[in-house]
Amino acid sequence: MPYGTLEVVLVDAKDLYDTASFLTKMDPYVIFTVKTQEKTSTVAQGEGTNPEWNENFLFTVTDDVTELRLKIMDKDTFTADDFVGEATIPLEPQLFTEGSIPPTSYNVVSKHQKYRGEITIGLNFTPDPERY
Repeated sequence: MPYGTLEVVLVDAKDLYDTASFLTKMDPYVIFTVKTQEKTSTVAQGEGTNPEWNENFLFTVTDDVTELRLKIMDKDTFTADDFVGEATIPLEPQLFTEGSIPPTSYNVVSKHQKYRGEITIGLNFTPDPERY
């Protein structure tokens, strides 16, 4: 398995399941997980069901990493944050040989696999030259 740095490019999301009350807009954010590493995006304050982030996150790939997991949450002020949906993005061998996958839309689903919208993610991989 390749060793190196995985860059996750969080672009935007579309048609997310709306967890906010009818008086407010959602404040979504994303939690990424690669093995035991976890990173959290900024909160897209008041952007509702079609947020844009344009943020990058770096993960160290050191062993048999096969997927990137993400959870979309809705930030709440006075109560626990609401779960919007999740996605699992397989890290295909193509990523490690070609070095990148351009921004691609992935389905966001509920815990019961119901469609909850789409998220656009790009991936870049930089091998660790000391491991080759």
